[in-house]
Amino acid sequence: MFIDQAFIYVKSGKGGNGMMHFRREKYIPRGGPDGGDGGQGGNVVLEVKSTLNTLFNFQYNSEHRAEDGGNGGTSNCTGRSAPALILHVPPGTLIFDNDTGRFLGDLVEEGQQLVVAKGGRPGRGNARFATSRNQAPRIAEKGEPGEEFSLRLELKLIADIGIVGVPNAGKSTFLAKVTKAKPKIAPYPFTTLVPNLGVAVLDEENTLILADIPGLIEGAHKGIGLGHDFLRHVQRTRVLIHLLDGMAEDPLLDFFQINSELALFDPALAQKPQVVALNKIDMPEVLERLENIKTMLNQRGYEVFAISALTGTELKQVLYRAAKLLKDTPIPVILPEESEEIPIYRYEGDPREFTITHIPEGWRINGKAIERAAAMTYWEHDQSVRRFQRILEALGIDAELHEQGIEPGDTVFIGDYELEWQD
Repeated sequence: MFIDQAFIYVKSGKGGNGMMHFRREKYIPRGGPDGGDGGQGGNVVLEVKSTLNTLFNFQYNSEHRAEDGGNGGTSNCTGRSAPALILHVPPGTLIFDNDTGRFLGDLVEEGQQLVVAKGGRPGRGNARFATSRNQAPRIAEKGEPGEEFSLRLELKLIADIGIVGVPNAGKSTFLAKVTKAKPKIAPYPFTTLVPNLGVAVLDEENTLILADIPGLIEGAHKGIGLGHDFLRHVQRTRVLIHLLDGMAEDPLLDFFQINSELALFDPALAQKPQVVALNKIDMPEVLERLENIKTMLNQRGYEVFAISALTGTELKQVLYRAAKLLKDTPIPVILPEESEEIPIYRYEGDPREFTITHIPEGWRINGKAIERAAAMTYWEHDQSVRRFQRILEALGIDAELHEQGIEPGDTVFIGDYELEWQD
C-alpha cells in the first residue's frame, strides 16, 4: 500500500536527574558532596532507509518516545545516557512541524539523518555546585524535560522519469509494457489514484526508474481533481515523458494545458526536459494526425515519437531518448520556497521571554526558560528553591510580579507547578 503522507507525535527523552548525596565512609565524618550528574535524554532522529518507498508504517504507529536519561548516583557516578530513537523513512521525505507549518528538513540520501526532537540535558548533581564558600551544597538539578512535536511527513517520489499526461492517455499501459510494474489499467479517467514505480532495463549499463503519476485536469494547480497529488510527486523527477492521447479530441490542446498547469504550480516544472510521445499510433485516425502534431511541436523545439503503448511500437526509442536527457540533467534539490536551509529545530523567539496573566486562582507565568527551570528544580530542598528564586530575579519575573501587585500568599502557576508566593 502506498502512503505519501503521515502525521506522527514525537517526544525526546527527559534528562536524568542529578543526585544530592554526601560521601559516607567509616572514619570520614564529614565526607564531601558526591552526587553524580544524570544522563542525556534520548534524541528522536529520522533516518533515510533506501529500501523503503512508503510511509505506511507510520499509519498505525504514530506515537514515538525516546528513552529518558538515567539518574545520577553516589560516588560521582553519572547516569546512563539514553540511546537515540531512530525512525526510518523513505528517501524523498519532507518533514514539517504540523502545529506551525514550519519546514524542518528534506531527507534524500541513504543514511541521511535529521534530529527532530532533542533529548533533555542532564541535571547536575550536588558535587557540581560545591564552591569554596559552599562546600556542602544541598542542591541538585532534575533533568531537563524532552521536546515534543506533532510532525507531518510528506513523501515526494524519487524517480528518474515521470510519465505525465491527461487521464486515460495510456500512462499505466506504457509503464506496464516497459517495466514489470502491474498498475491498474482500465479505459476510464483516474484509474491511477496513487503513483506507480517501475524499473526499465535498457541494456547492461542503463536502467531507468519511472513513475506513472495520476493524470492532470484543468485547474490541477489549485488542487482540483488529483492535481496537488500529481504535482507534488512530479517535482522530484528530472525528465518527463509527456504522453499524448492520440484519440483525444485535441491532443495539442491537452499538451499545452498540462504544461500550463505545471508552470502555474511551480515554474521550474515547466523547464524540465520532455520527451513527447503520441500514443495509440496503431489507430488509423491517430496516424492521420501525426504529421500535423509533429509539425506544431517541432516548431516549439519538441521531438515527437509515435508510439503504441499497447503493442510496444517505438517504446525503446522513447526510453533511450529519455536516458540521454537524464544524463545531461543535474539532480535537483527540492526545498519549499520559504526555506533557505535545512535546520534541526530553531525556537522562534527569545526563550527568556515570559508572560504573566492574572487569573481568578492567582497568577499564571508562561515562558520557555522559566517553565524549564521549574521542571528541573528539587522543591524539597531549600537551596534549590532559593536558586529558583534567583532565576526569577535574573529573568525579571520577580520585578514584574511586584509591579502587577502580587501579594504574599498568592498562588503562582508555572508549568505543572502550583507555588505560594513569599517575599
